[in-house]
Amino acid sequence: MRDAVEQAWSDVVETARRSVADGLVVGTSGNVSARVGDLVLITPTGVPYHRLGPDDAVAVDLDGHQVRGGLRPSSELPTHLAVYRETPARAIVHTHAPYATAVSALVDKLPNIHYAAGAMGGQIHVARYELYGTEELARAVLRALRDRTGCLMRNHGTLVYGDSLDQAYDHTAQLEWMCRVWLMARSATDTGSPRTLSQRDMSRATEKLKGYGRP
Repeated sequence: MRDAVEQAWSDVVETARRSVADGLVVGTSGNVSARVGDLVLITPTGVPYHRLGPDDAVAVDLDGHQVRGGLRPSSELPTHLAVYRETPARAIVHTHAPYATAVSALVDKLPNIHYAAGAMGGQIHVARYELYGTEELARAVLRALRDRTGCLMRNHGTLVYGDSLDQAYDHTAQLEWMCRVWLMARSATDTGSPRTLSQRDMSRATEKLKGYGRP
């Protein structure tokens, strides 16, 4: 168990640093977590990711009680815990990705600009705005995640979960790309309404993507 926790923490820090390098977050914004049994390893609040090392691990139980580390957990801990309690998530990536945040301020759902949304369950929903770090935000995110593994958060960013940090991060990057594509298409049309996929097309793609990349 100890080795698994140490590896999970290493993966959390690596993913958080990657999100900065890829421009999905700025400074200490966003947060990353991974579940190991009944423990959740999560990035701390207000600490630049490049400063985090093996001895800085922050772990809480599913009730939010801190069981490891001296740094305070991310302010978005309530949302992470809610997702772990209510879904099969093993890892979560939350970012303030610029294109996704811009789209979250424009629509209630990301228009079906690309079938890749099917990998996250279908059309991406936007969670209503609530103050960061609150139970209200956690509930709003859970509603937007219903039958999905990713969502936008209005005027805030993205939240994606997966079976692993690699999967959650890859889908986060894909979501940011889809938002960028839609914004580009929207700005290039006279009407501001680019052609999108029908719900039938999206449903077919979603079903087909369930077996994508699996032996």
